[in-house]
This record gives sequence, structure tokens and C-alpha cells, in this order.
Amino acid sequence: MKKTVLLLWTLCVTLAIQASYTVSSPNGLLTVTVSVEQGMASYAVDFQGHQMLQPSRLGIHADIGDFTQGLTLVSTEEKMVAKSYDMTRFKSSHADFHARQLDMVMENREHHRMMVTFLVADHDVAFRYTLYPQEKGNPKCVVVDSEATSFRLPSGTTTFLSPQSKAMVGWERTKPSYEEVYSSDAPMAVPSQFGEGYVFPALFHTPDGWVLISETGVTGGYAACHLSDYQDLTGYTIAYPMAGENNGAGTTTAAFTLPGSTPWRTITVGTTLHPIVETTITQDVVEPMYTPSQDYRPGRYTWSWLIWQDNSMNWDDQLQFIDLAGKMGYEYCLVDALWDTRIGRERMGELTRYARQKGVELLLWYNSNGAENDAPQTPRNCMNTTIARQREMAWLQQIGVKGIKVDFFGGDKQATMQLYEDILADANRFGLQVIFHGCTLPRGWERMYPNYVSSEAVLASENVYFNEPSAQREAYDLTLHPFCRNSVASMDWGGIIMNRFMSRDNKSRHTRKTSDTFELATGITNQSSIQCVALQPNNLSELPATTLDFLRQLPTTWDETRLVEGYPTRYVVLARRHGSQWLVGGLNAEDTDKVLTLSLPMLSGQTVTYYYDDANGQTVARQAKVDKKGRIKVMMKPNGGFIITSSI
Repeated sequence: MKKTVLLLWTLCVTLAIQASYTVSSPNGLLTVTVSVEQGMASYAVDFQGHQMLQPSRLGIHADIGDFTQGLTLVSTEEKMVAKSYDMTRFKSSHADFHARQLDMVMENREHHRMMVTFLVADHDVAFRYTLYPQEKGNPKCVVVDSEATSFRLPSGTTTFLSPQSKAMVGWERTKPSYEEVYSSDAPMAVPSQFGEGYVFPALFHTPDGWVLISETGVTGGYAACHLSDYQDLTGYTIAYPMAGENNGAGTTTAAFTLPGSTPWRTITVGTTLHPIVETTITQDVVEPMYTPSQDYRPGRYTWSWLIWQDNSMNWDDQLQFIDLAGKMGYEYCLVDALWDTRIGRERMGELTRYARQKGVELLLWYNSNGAENDAPQTPRNCMNTTIARQREMAWLQQIGVKGIKVDFFGGDKQATMQLYEDILADANRFGLQVIFHGCTLPRGWERMYPNYVSSEAVLASENVYFNEPSAQREAYDLTLHPFCRNSVASMDWGGIIMNRFMSRDNKSRHTRKTSDTFELATGITNQSSIQCVALQPNNLSELPATTLDFLRQLPTTWDETRLVEGYPTRYVVLARRHGSQWLVGGLNAEDTDKVLTLSLPMLSGQTVTYYYDDANGQTVARQAKVDKKGRIKVMMKPNGGFIITSSI
């Protein structure tokens, strides 16, 4: 009799589970409502009474079952989550994460179960799916081939999006590589440039605020995803890699063992852009994958290739850039492609020893190929297999190289994600830091992989060299990325460019369109723990002492990051703290002078150093006073900038 009563009671509780459940952030201002109606699950996001995401679909389709329809809600559990952690590779050195966690177990028609987990913080939402071993057939693994997951933004929303490229196109068939132009306040209904949707991150300006969407926690255990084109009824949906990526090798699906989870989809919202720029959600919900083999050193590096190109891959030119790094007090010099044939492997140990005499460590470039694309630069076939990679890394460790830059990856398939992870894990074993180029967006990797530095995954500085239209667009790009690409992950833009002309003699080819002060300020607005300062040897005699002194003292790690003000693709003012010193950088992409009265309460009453463009476009530094209310007036010329630094 007692067993019968217990079963009836359990049945009643199950039937009483809400078909709709709302969970709020710790401060109560952000709410997520998850519903199961007519067999389909959805969620909606509201902030301060404004709907930031309209009801949007949830669910995944797998070989063990369809979890996009025929769903019933089985159980819900809510709890508080709090953690604190330190990091050295991202925009802040410490983070305190507080959120409410909602676990919702749903069952499909075949009685297979899926759990959807939501983490809801004051400005951030992260969610993922977890699948379990199923009774039917007793599978121990799963293949996920698609998702119903969608993001429906309110009517009137405009977009800042970068299109996904077609696969195996572009120079030497090296795309996709997250190197396309972002839109600026474009309507949602505009089709993507190549018909393949959009890469993460995706920034949206809604009628009531801002929404930044991305993903994090992608390892070799899943594929990296992107957004589809916009559709009126469904909005944007999660899209998996294209079949042609990675030269057609590998599946477009994702496979993992059971129980197992997908990566996190992340959503950051705000009525202003401050939460968008300052979020750490991509790091908050992941954990380190392994212990660092040593303390990895941040710093600055010189790089000959940006202006001197392939012809600089010779012994004498690399000595010049090592000497340049030594004179500037920089930690690293990057020796780019073709070093193995134009300098020779047998001399690299000697070059490393020479660099160390100057107080400089070397970073070496590698081609990721393999058979992923046709990129011809050497060294090739050193990073794509375990045997070759470990042999190469053991040699690098032996001669004293401290890091590698690996280029030309094949896309976002799970097989390629596994290659990224394998390179990072093996590099840690041999004490090497890693920068990626021609690559995907890093998704939480600064925290997950302690020897990971940064990735390109953006239309970067080399294009300023390649063609004048890209040079004309530099200010547009670099006033966008603090709000979007660089907000979710470290970005190796590839150089604070100080040559006026894009040539070795600094007299020919097209000019850089930005002012020197603009370039200096990018050392603050662009974030990477190992930052490229693309000085040329001629700059030591051409630039004023104040400019060189600033570049000598430029930090690359930050304890705190704050947006002061700005608007994507128009202007940005960003403040970062390194120890006790604040550095404030401003960039102007508009075609008129911009005069601002800034609010800098952390500098109230202080005398600061103010760098700005004079009437001739030259960088001038003078002392200025921040008033007791934390206000100071600054001016930025078109394609210009400013810097404010406090005393150390």
C-alpha cells in the first residue's frame, strides 16, 4: 500500500512540473524563461523589463534521438553558483562569477532524456545540453548532427556581423579563417555575403540595448559552430561546419561519449555597451584543461614580416629585429615563415643564443598543414601529426625557443578542433606558448589552455600592408573589435604599426591612414598577453623620444578593464589597469574631430600624462589634471586617438 501511495505521489509531482519556468540573475534584473509547449522547448531573455531575446528554440538532433520535438518537462532544479579565479591571459586578472543555475530535464517521445543547463548572471546567460546513456540500445556515445537552437532578436535590431566564408576558397584555398569585414548597424534581414551565415561573436543593437552572442568551451570533443542567415520566424540558428572545410576530411557533426555535454552558448546583454566590453563569461564557465608546465611569460614582440615581408627571412635582417627588441626591452622576436630554408635549421640554435644575449626570446612560425589547404610556406608537416609535432617541439625546447605561431587551419570541424587541442597540449609539455593565425575564434582557451596566448581570427594588420582599402578601414575595424571580437577572446591583431608608408624604406607604396597616437592607443584597446609592436629599425631614429618611451613601458597584461564610452565602428575609449597604473586609450574612426568630456572616477584629482595629435598630426605629451569629479576633456582627430596614463 505504501509503495502504491508513493508511486501516485511521484506521478502527481511529475505532472505538476511547470511547463514554463523563469530563473533570475542574482540581482534580479535579468530573467530567462524556459518553456515546453506543444512538445518544443524555447527560452526568452529579458533585462530590466525589456525583451532582449524573443522566445527562441532549444533542442538538438542526435543519432540516439530527436530532442527538438515531442518533448515533455520531467524535472527542474535551481541552485546558486559562485566561484572566483585568477588568470593572466585575458582582460582582467581576477574574476568573481555569481549566477543562478537552472537544470531542466526533458524527455522525448522515446523516453530518452536531455538536460538543458542555464547559468544566469547579472548581465550574462550561458546554456548547454547534456545527454545521458539511454536504455534503448544502451549506447555509450552519441553523434549530434544539428540543433534547433535559435536566437530571435526584437524587430528593429541592427547587426555587427562577420560573414562565414565558403570553404576552400581565397588565397591557396585557406578559407574559412574568420577574416571577413564586419557589418555596421545592418538590418537583420540582409543575407550574408557568401550565403553561409555568420561567425561568432555576433553583436546586435536592439531597440532597448545590446546583445552579444558567442560560444565557449569548445575542445577536441566538439565542432565549433556559427550562426545561420536570419529567417523571419526562427531568427538566427546554430549552424555546424561546412562539408568542404578541412579539404573535405572529417565530419560536419560532433561526437562525444555519454554522459556528455555540448559547448556553452553565451549571451551578454545590457542597456549600454559597458557589460558587452567588460564581460568575462567566456572564461567564467570553463575550467583549466591541464596544469602549466612552467610560468609562461607575457610581453611584447617585434616582427619583420609585416613590412619587410618574406625577403626579411634571412640571418642579417632577423639580427636587426632581435637588436630592435633588445633596445626596446621587449621580451620576444617572432621569426616568421621560411626561416627553415632561408636561415636554416642548423643556425637556429645560434640565432636563439644571440637573441638571449640581447635579453630576447624567439617565437617561430609554422604551417599547420597537412592536407588542409594549399598554403605553401614552410616549415610544413611539422604540426599536423603527433610524431612530427613532438619531435619538432623537443628540438625547439632543446635550442631554447619559447613559443610558436601556427598558421593556416582548415575550418571548424571537430577534427580541426582536436588538432588545436593537441598542438596546445604538446606545446605545454615542451614549455612552448602558442599563437594561432589563419584560424578559428578561440572559445574560452585563455583559461582552458594555460600556454595559449591569442589568435588572429580577424581581418588583421597584414591587410593594412597588402592594400590601401584595408588601410583606409583600419580605424573602422579597430573601433569595433573591443565591443565584439576582442570582447570574447584575445586577439593577435599583429602590430602597432609605426611606419608611415607600407614599405621597408618608409617612403613608397601606400600610407598608413591613422595617426601615430591612434596606433599607440591600440596597444591599450587591443588585448593580447603577448602583443606585437611592429616597430621597424628605422623607427628608432624617426620617432620622438616620448613615443618610444611609451612603447618601452607598454604593459600587455591587465588587472581590470572598463569601457569609458564609445560606439562600434565610430569611436572607443577604453581604460585598463595594470597594477596601480591606469592607461586610457581612445580611437576615432569618424571623419570629424571628436571632443569628449570623459568620466574617469578612478583618476579623480590626479595629474596624468595626456598624449594627443597636434595640428600637424604629431604625437604630443603633456601633463593634464583630472578634476575632483573625475572629469577631463580630450580631443581626437579623424583617424586619430589619445592616451591618458596615470603615474605608477
